[in-house]
Amino acid sequence: MKSRPKTPNLKVAILGAKGYPYVYGGYDTMVKELGERLQKRGVEVTVYCHRALFKDKPAYVNGIRLVYTPAIEKKSLTQLTHSFVSMLHACFTDVDVIFVVNSGNGPFGIISRIFRKPTAINVDGLEWLRPKWKGLGAKYFLWASKMATKFYDQVINDSDEMQRIYRELFHVDSQVIAYGANPSLSADASRISKWNLEKESYFLIVGRLVPDNNADIIIQGFVRSNSKRKLVIVGDVPFKDSYVDNLKSIKDDRLLFTGYVTDPEELKSLYHNCYAYFHGHEYGGTNPAMLKALGYGCAILALNTAFNQEMLQNGKHGKYFEKNPEAVKTLIHIAESEPDTMQALRDTARAGLTQKYNWDHVTDQYLQVFKSLSNKHG
Repeated sequence: MKSRPKTPNLKVAILGAKGYPYVYGGYDTMVKELGERLQKRGVEVTVYCHRALFKDKPAYVNGIRLVYTPAIEKKSLTQLTHSFVSMLHACFTDVDVIFVVNSGNGPFGIISRIFRKPTAINVDGLEWLRPKWKGLGAKYFLWASKMATKFYDQVINDSDEMQRIYRELFHVDSQVIAYGANPSLSADASRISKWNLEKESYFLIVGRLVPDNNADIIIQGFVRSNSKRKLVIVGDVPFKDSYVDNLKSIKDDRLLFTGYVTDPEELKSLYHNCYAYFHGHEYGGTNPAMLKALGYGCAILALNTAFNQEMLQNGKHGKYFEKNPEAVKTLIHIAESEPDTMQALRDTARAGLTQKYNWDHVTDQYLQVFKSLSNKHG
């Protein structure tokens, strides 16, 4: 549905993600969930879209104004150049507040500072520690995250642990606003039959196949186990990659690589019907895949990190494994020998989605930040 928005009293531009209504990753989902709610509350929302990703380019969708900006289409430059151009454009408009996502866009806050535009940035995870950013890339993200704390009026983290890290590293007090969730009580079980799967006949991994999500460790541990179940791996990377090739070359009939699952109902069914969900994500705050697992009632087996401890309330809503295949193998054995414990985790998973993970509550907090920034700047 395409419509022009009502006359608003606050104008907010959102940039740094791929755009709207494009949904591929966590930031894109946040732009959609937050943008739509802000628009319904009378805010005039403008979202900057990566021009090359959109075949059709309507000026408005669901009352949200869309601006399509170009980028240098090279793997390491696409996102940054798109954000740079978007920030320049936004500074020449009459928006009251500019909201940026991704700490890699930290340096561009100097542009909005020059133009005296109020800004907030959601910096997400510890990008500089991710294995894919080696050498110069890691140095850039650490520097960019520091610049975000210098140039933006409000830094936003999505977890208490990330707030603590930013305080220790960069000596800045950020505001914690978590990522939201959309819980669901049921899913169409027939959707998993296309992979010849049945309810609770498989363990599940969902996420990009990158080293810091540790699918390799989970797969190695599973292969060493004597489980009769399958391990379903949902996700991929959009480019040729030796890490992914090595994973897919492992010979075991119990492994099932689905690639990307773009149908939300199919993905929901995979979550709902798994025996347990493995979460190996190592860096970052509130993780969207983990929120889905909680909201879809999964028994969760998570890598033991401070972020995962926070999300699962220190073991109340999941079990943990250390970062080695033997620990995964042991946890699989425990999970399969304790079906009642797994069922109890499924029954109580949605209770882990406290108020802070509610999208309407998340929107309330962002709106308060945007109004405060607008008022401060007169």
